[in-house]
Order: sequence, then C-alpha cells, then structure tokens
Amino acid sequence: MPGLRYNQLAARAAHNHGYLTGEDARELGVPMGTLNALARRGQLDRVQRGIYRVPLIPPGRFDQYLLATLWADGRGVVSHESALELYEISDVNPAKLHITVPKAYRTHRKVPGLYVVHCEDLPTEDQAEIEGVAVVSAAKAIRQVHGQHLRDSLVEQAIDDAEREGWVRRRQADELRRELLGQSA
Repeated sequence: MPGLRYNQLAARAAHNHGYLTGEDARELGVPMGTLNALARRGQLDRVQRGIYRVPLIPPGRFDQYLLATLWADGRGVVSHESALELYEISDVNPAKLHITVPKAYRTHRKVPGLYVVHCEDLPTEDQAEIEGVAVVSAAKAIRQVHGQHLRDSLVEQAIDDAEREGWVRRRQADELRRELLGQSA
C-alpha cells in the first residue's frame, strides 16, 4: 500500500499529466532518494534524468509536449510547427518536436534526437498554456513557421484555423495576413 509521500507525489503528478520532476519532489519535501526507491520498486517510472512518471496515470495526447518542456528543466516552451500541431491549426506534421528555451539556458545534456531546440527570450504576450503545457501563442507560432519558410498555403491555413478556433482575434488574423502574406484585409 503506497505511503504518504507516494500519495503526495501522485497528487502532484495528476496535475502534470502523470509526470514529476526532482524539483516537484523538493517542493513537497520528498528526498531524491525516495524518488529513486519508488522507481526501483516500480511505483514510479524513471523517464529521463530527473523526470519520473506515475504509471497508474494513463498516458495522454499531451505527454510528448510536456516531456519536451520538462526536459529543458521546465523552461522549454513548445514552439514552431509543434505549436501549430498542439493548437491543431494547419496541416503541418513535424518530424521533430520544436521547443524554445531562453537564450541564457544552458545544459550539458545531449539534446534528444526527437527535439529541435531554439533559443529566444519570449515576452509574456508570446507565451500561452494548453492543458498545462507551455506553448508559444498561436500568433507567435505562425510567425515562427513563416520565418522558417513554411509554405504560404500552410501559413494561411494556420491563420484561418487560428481565427476560426478563437486562438487569434479577427484583427490579429488580418494583421498576420498583411505582415506575412502581403494580403490586404
């Protein structure tokens, strides 16, 4: 039968798509040794260095995105084509998961082959959250993919979809069309 510490960790993980970090444990007053012991007993799965998953919480659609943001010590933000995919706007199908980290972010760990890491200091208005996953705003994602030379038809589709789904307002969509596609309102 799980103890108090496991229950605390599981409650925290429930709000984070089943994932926990060493920082989560520290905030709850749970020593790292306890996390490792729970992992050895199979009560937690060690996913990456310092990232654990409660196996009783079923995986979901947002897992890969959340894991990418956690890989960057919780400082990563889903961006570029991956953000369009997360917002479900445009028919993009990125081969890799794009995350943006602050320019000052440094790690000695090898970047997993699935990730493309971009460095940029994002102002607050360019940041959002979907189901607890940090993501750039829809408008910022559209600007990013345009800057990476995504086909204009996909950029236009992303703007149309973002407007229809309420991720951007009509005025902002018109501004994006003018700025990126040279279209008049």
